Amino acid sequence: MRVRPAKRGPRMSGNTRHVPVMLRRCLDMLAPALAEPGAVVVDCTLGLGGHSEALLATFPAARLIALDRDPSALRLAGERLAPYGDRATLVHAVYDELPEVLDRLGVPRVQGVLFDLGVSSMQLDEADRGFAYAQDAPLDMRMDQTTGISAADVLNTYAPGELVRILRSYGEEKQAKRIVEAVVRERAKEPFRNSARLVELIREALPQAAKRHGGNPAKRTFQALRIEVNGELASVERAVPAAVKALAVGGRIAVLAYHSLEDRIVKQVFAAGATNTAPPGLPVVPEQYQPRLKLLTRGAELPTEEEVAENRRAAPARLRGAERIREDIA
Repeated sequence: MRVRPAKRGPRMSGNTRHVPVMLRRCLDMLAPALAEPGAVVVDCTLGLGGHSEALLATFPAARLIALDRDPSALRLAGERLAPYGDRATLVHAVYDELPEVLDRLGVPRVQGVLFDLGVSSMQLDEADRGFAYAQDAPLDMRMDQTTGISAADVLNTYAPGELVRILRSYGEEKQAKRIVEAVVRERAKEPFRNSARLVELIREALPQAAKRHGGNPAKRTFQALRIEVNGELASVERAVPAAVKALAVGGRIAVLAYHSLEDRIVKQVFAAGATNTAPPGLPVVPEQYQPRLKLLTRGAELPTEEEVAENRRAAPARLRGAERIREDIA
């Protein structure tokens, strides 16, 4: 984990290709917590820095801490945020390392937290990363290419039963067993290296009925591999409760999720924090049993039709928010 302030430098070229998802709604949701001088907001998923730049511009009294596991994202976003100088601190870390990051920076509580989960626009757009099934590329899918196993390693070395579990659990792929049987046959002939071969194998393995609906038939398998390679769900399970714990009273958290597995975790964490935990039948509920959170959304908010028309990657987004209303009491 490396902590560094954003350096001054030229603005990032190509900003126009990056459209932050549900930007105005995220800013409005966090605004009541970020107006006071000295407020600290954490962007746990920096990416190309679109949300972070808007936070710094909209709340001139706030300080930003931004995390990303991808060194390329940190470099590009650092150029973009350079005009904000020491107000922006960029950290090479996975978002579930938030407690360690804040401890190292000497920040006991924050006023705002934003998560924009999933794969970033930059990672999708760079062909050599292997995230996109629409173009041939090495089967990598690591958000941090300096560490960990690749998607090719998973395909070539995991036991068949484990591959089936991953495709069913992380990709919600009903044809997981059929796809894995084909993968096992093919990897025995030659290890998988590139995405086009996997996409073609999936097309050939699936029955015609399974290919008629739902877009590219490889998308669920690619999602499952990406989640496994990057340990995404386990990170979300650790990171969201840690972020809630880091909020000061009155602080707010906003989370953008892009598939049901992530959104379910966020929903459960927020619901637990907003629930009265007192034993039934108490005439007066002691403070330690009262909710710690107030929900800021009724269910999950969706992007508008206009936003989806402008940015097709916003289509699956689900936004949930919550406000910290009391401290934990032992």
